[in-house]
Amino acid sequence: MLARLHPRETWLERADLGHTARFWLQRHAMFRQLDAIIRDGTEAALQAEPDDPAFGPWLAHYLRVFLGQLEEHHQVEDAYYFPVFRRVEPRLVAGFALLERDHEALHAAIGRIALRANAVLGRERVADARTGLARFHDSQTLLGRDLIQHLDDEEDLVVPLLLERGERILLGV
Repeated sequence: MLARLHPRETWLERADLGHTARFWLQRHAMFRQLDAIIRDGTEAALQAEPDDPAFGPWLAHYLRVFLGQLEEHHQVEDAYYFPVFRRVEPRLVAGFALLERDHEALHAAIGRIALRANAVLGRERVADARTGLARFHDSQTLLGRDLIQHLDDEEDLVVPLLLERGERILLGV
């Protein structure tokens, strides 16, 4: 409903797009970028040599940043932003409940990613490095697909709401 009044393609050119909405979009862009970096790097490793000693530290670094920041971002949304948005716009309660369920599903996928990463990073025995890396890549691809859909859905709910009501709603005003 609000997304029709405030279409995505107009957001960045609007003078009333506030700091919070811009920051939200920047964080989401970072998650999309980190997902692509990890996926592309894993694909390159699969094409080259999956037991390259430089790959493990590279993967550990990007995965730590990606998953840590994602975890923190969702905690802030669930604990602060979503409850505020529910109060100020009761018509969107079901949408925010869906986003919170997405968070739960994404965090279950993060657990699977961690298990797959441990195999790739040599913390668990894997018979074949290429098989372990392929399994990790498949899990990361699924997580990325679901995450990108979630980010799009969340932006379609949050940004139009902030444009419609203003960012003062975050202050309880």
